Amino acid sequence: MMDKKTIVDNPIMVSAEHVGLVRHDRKGEVATILADISFSARRGEVTAIVGPSGGGKSSLIRLINRLDDPTSGKILLDKEDIMHLDPLALRQRVAMVLQKPFMFEGTVLSNLQRPFLFRKEPLPTAGSAAVHQVMELVRLSHDLLERDARTLSLGEQQRVNLARALITEPHVLLLDEPTSALDRPTGDQLAATFHDICTLQRLSVILVTHDLRMAGKIADYLIYLEGGRIREAGRPDDLLTNPTSLELRRFLAEPEDREGEYHA
Repeated sequence: MMDKKTIVDNPIMVSAEHVGLVRHDRKGEVATILADISFSARRGEVTAIVGPSGGGKSSLIRLINRLDDPTSGKILLDKEDIMHLDPLALRQRVAMVLQKPFMFEGTVLSNLQRPFLFRKEPLPTAGSAAVHQVMELVRLSHDLLERDARTLSLGEQQRVNLARALITEPHVLLLDEPTSALDRPTGDQLAATFHDICTLQRLSVILVTHDLRMAGKIADYLIYLEGGRIREAGRPDDLLTNPTSLELRRFLAEPEDREGEYHA
């Protein structure tokens, strides 16, 4: 596997430029969810977004595949404003894997075929190159293809979830707390898979997590988000061993506010 520190000067796949998101509560008062968010995510790198609950992490990545739209600013996908793209076409290029894996009724293979069924495209077979490739990528045995997907372990279901996203060959993979429901060894194994896929497929992976230990291991770039604002951003080793913002220093000092400790 290529060392993540050797990946340099990669083209930018996703850019957020002064993005803001506000909502109105039931009383009509304005609540600021995100304010002046600017960052870039490169092809072949894992960008991790960390911070306390309610800080805007999930709201931010929902904007990248237009599950929500920003109130201000813009998001570019390969230099193109995503507001000019059809949402369904955009989601073929920007796939999302949620915290809790969802399995459709049926076999693992039928779950992998589901995106093609929605698009009314020919279904890949068990012996197809596409199915073979994604099963290899997510480290699942081909023997599982005929298993009832809902009988798999939680870790296996999350890998099927990942394979279902990858089989459509997206350019960007969004991961919203994908390891939080897993035990630490299973979560670590899945996290390593994310990084391998990122490197091998030259994807831009954007990962939301509370787990600083895991983020420190696999991320190439780290964003600390609190109160809807980026408080600090940079290489994980720099941020997690020598934080400069008061917010990140405080977060690192609160052991109960996150799932994993970071050790350099």
